[in-house]
Amino acid sequence: MKASQFFISTLKEAPSDAEVVSHQLMTRAGMIKKLGAGIYSYMPMGLRVIHKVEAIVREEMNRAGAVELTMPVIQPAELWQETGRFEKMGPELLRIQDRHDRDFVVQPTSEEVVTDIARQELRSYKQLPKNFYQIQTKFRDERRPRFGLMRGREFIMKDAYSFDRDGEAAQMSYQAMAAAYRNIFDRFGLRYRAVAADSGAIGGDLSEEFQVIAATGEDAIVYCPGSDYAANMEKAEALAPAGPRPGASNAMVKAPTPGQSTCADVATLLGVPLATTVKSLVLATDELNEAGETVKSQVWLLLLRGDHDMNEVKVSKVVGLDAGFRFATLPEIEAHFGCKPGYLGPIGLKKPVNLVVDREVAVLADWICGANEPDFHMTGVNWGRDLPEPERIADLRNVVEGDASPDGKGALAIERGIEVGHVFYLGTKYSKAMNATFLGEDGKPAFFEMGCYGIGITRLPAAAIEQNHDERGIIWPDALAPFTLVICPIGMDRSADVKQAAMRLHDDLMAAGVDVILDDRGERPGAMFADWELIGVPHRVTIGERGLKAGQVEYQHRRDSAATPVNLSDLLVFVQSKLTA
Repeated sequence: MKASQFFISTLKEAPSDAEVVSHQLMTRAGMIKKLGAGIYSYMPMGLRVIHKVEAIVREEMNRAGAVELTMPVIQPAELWQETGRFEKMGPELLRIQDRHDRDFVVQPTSEEVVTDIARQELRSYKQLPKNFYQIQTKFRDERRPRFGLMRGREFIMKDAYSFDRDGEAAQMSYQAMAAAYRNIFDRFGLRYRAVAADSGAIGGDLSEEFQVIAATGEDAIVYCPGSDYAANMEKAEALAPAGPRPGASNAMVKAPTPGQSTCADVATLLGVPLATTVKSLVLATDELNEAGETVKSQVWLLLLRGDHDMNEVKVSKVVGLDAGFRFATLPEIEAHFGCKPGYLGPIGLKKPVNLVVDREVAVLADWICGANEPDFHMTGVNWGRDLPEPERIADLRNVVEGDASPDGKGALAIERGIEVGHVFYLGTKYSKAMNATFLGEDGKPAFFEMGCYGIGITRLPAAAIEQNHDERGIIWPDALAPFTLVICPIGMDRSADVKQAAMRLHDDLMAAGVDVILDDRGERPGAMFADWELIGVPHRVTIGERGLKAGQVEYQHRRDSAATPVNLSDLLVFVQSKLTA
């Protein structure tokens, strides 16, 4: 490829709405162009990167036995109504009507359609297992699209769906996909972690996220350096606290804490560790009638240590809160506690509440909580003496760095990551909802056991940039670069020798299978180098008239601080050694 035949459009400055590095650099490097909020055109340079991602994904999916198809972007609402997701997904699901007033969705994922295909086409256990996948445009109507391709509304995704005869076979399909994902991400050349995850809105039991490690990542990844344990923050657990609980050593006292409404403020005022304080979180659940009107509400009090934060996913698994909850209103709080937030606690309630205690609080002695009276807290509170022993105890909190790993093999560490892939074992969630069955070996109908596997094709380049960049621009791994190597001839328009050497090297590298581009635009060296450093091509060969006279050219990797002289006669072998390093 010659630069004069390609389309290169770089910018010195990033647009004002580009908040993260990947958005800034992809725009400046001419890889994407904004059309609307969260909607981008993939320009030629960026599209080459996307095609590199797709090729690796496609090769590994095919190698793992998956079969490619393509399903429609616009899907009839009837299928989504069968599973209930037409109503449940909320405004993120873009709903439209055609000229006949029939409802459709612009799909963000395709569980319903692929399950419909399976129930029509896979009639016997003899046709199983099957794994269908597609690489296709999706749409999610994000409330606040931002960060360029990291959180756009329109995006390209690889989604795959496995169908099996029973749970054991489905587990095998899941593990095969998890292994294929590791092959895929290994080939990308990125630092990543596969972490245990919660299944979220898609549902299911077994789930892993593939996270590209980046300091700017939105997700917190919890792992144990001394073992294989890794999970996202929603799923992560610490080792359960050791018992028994210490005995009470202080009397319970109502202490004045004027104007100190947070646990941190109270701990500072009283000169005690924050871990001896207990925070009160008040939730509510609603019972609805068929018209969707609230007929009854219940108030819940959650107790966590003052130095811990509530984990909403864990709370949503507590019996009674698992059908959905909300934070209680101020009137509800005042009716049950007789006090505004800031001084709440479990002692002296006006009305009974459903109490759930974090397991760390359950082993505390002599702890501090609100007195349900403005400007006062209770100190020296103990279970079994001042309060009944808690009946509902659960893990309600986010882990923190230094917690003991649940496998007992060390302390937990936390780093940031960007989710670029996710694998789910779904079970029969969708097959039962859509009555998707096959004839089993016993001649009886059985529901498909399913799995779901996604990779964010257009998100992945952005994640790669967040991990690989410097002050000059992008630094692509070889597997993802729009071009693997760029030839930069100095004064090509003035020197026949430079032009001839550059053209010959370009042709030789192409013949050797190197993805090479020759910059024949006639740019000044500084501008030419700046463009390719911004674009992030990992390997560069510079040809100048002075070097040619000595039979040499210069090679420089994008991460190198200086160029390396190489004999022109040895260059092809030298470059090939760098590409396989």
